[in-house]
Amino acid sequence: MMMRLITTLACLAVAAALTAQPQQPRNIILMVGDGLALSQVTASMYWTGGHTSAYRRCTTVGFHKSHAHDDLVTDSAAGATAFSCGVKTNNSAIGMRSDMVPCETILESLCGKGRATGIVVTSSATHATPAAFIAHREIRAHTEGIALDYLSTPIDCFVGGGAEAFSTKGQWGHLRDSLLRKGYFVEDGLSFRRLPLDGSAPFFLFTAPEEPAKASEGRSYLPSAVEKVLPFLQKRSNQGFFLLVEGSQIDWALHANNEAWLRAELRDFDKAMHKALDFAAADGQTLVIITGDHECGGLAMVESHNRKALHAAFNSRQHTAALVPVFAFGPGAKGFQGIYDNTDLYWKMWEALGLQPNR
Repeated sequence: MMMRLITTLACLAVAAALTAQPQQPRNIILMVGDGLALSQVTASMYWTGGHTSAYRRCTTVGFHKSHAHDDLVTDSAAGATAFSCGVKTNNSAIGMRSDMVPCETILESLCGKGRATGIVVTSSATHATPAAFIAHREIRAHTEGIALDYLSTPIDCFVGGGAEAFSTKGQWGHLRDSLLRKGYFVEDGLSFRRLPLDGSAPFFLFTAPEEPAKASEGRSYLPSAVEKVLPFLQKRSNQGFFLLVEGSQIDWALHANNEAWLRAELRDFDKAMHKALDFAAADGQTLVIITGDHECGGLAMVESHNRKALHAAFNSRQHTAALVPVFAFGPGAKGFQGIYDNTDLYWKMWEALGLQPNR
């Protein structure tokens, strides 16, 4: 009888704990593997060890259709704008609708609602994906204007390359000086030691003057940056936070049809995913969404000669229209099941938060 009572009480405790789990997240971590679709996920799982792959930890899987407004094959600018604004736009457009009217991004909206926000990437700040969450330009190549747009949104932290875009004196002067006047700590390099990780001030950490090095050449800051930035953002606002993380150079390795480079980038992104999922599992109030903006390389995984390993077979050096998987973990994850447009990720994030965009 006593054992039966103990078992019953244990079951009730588990049920109560499950019931106590928040139905809506306070925080969202959106992780984008640029150029990543199902074949790239397959490659990652085989090359990093399938049983240890971060994708296996996710509780929900869906797929999105990645096409742009003006093309069945999207570029990163239109693909990221679909995530950030919930609209289809033309290839090359950054944070703009298809009629070239600026659209407020989810990062900008959440800043206005008191949430902390951050960006951690392995590209420069002015590259398409990070730019689409904070800038509004008709052409992604307008990097000087994109850098200027960073001054318009009080983002709490940025980690990535592109220091030169903020340091070279241009039409608007030294943007680095403007960041300092706005109260940002601005550092160069890979060390977090001098940054205000206690949450006392916002910061920019520029990891390279232009584009960061390849993971295959020793670049390794992405996982540790994710690990350090998450508790920082938690301290910056009691309302919650939004963090964009991009494995930017997965796409570059695919354009180059370079298997060694691709292996290293997928491994690096997997480590970063584990850091995000570890935080979310411990926190219990964080939704992690992992996806790609489009497929690149027409990648197929084929047998090697010994039939005990797979290697990459590339069919293209360009983007393709393949469906892109969406993995989710945490409160609100079930909302990402099914097949839907890439623009739906924007609306699903708002629905998960239980909030409405400023429209």
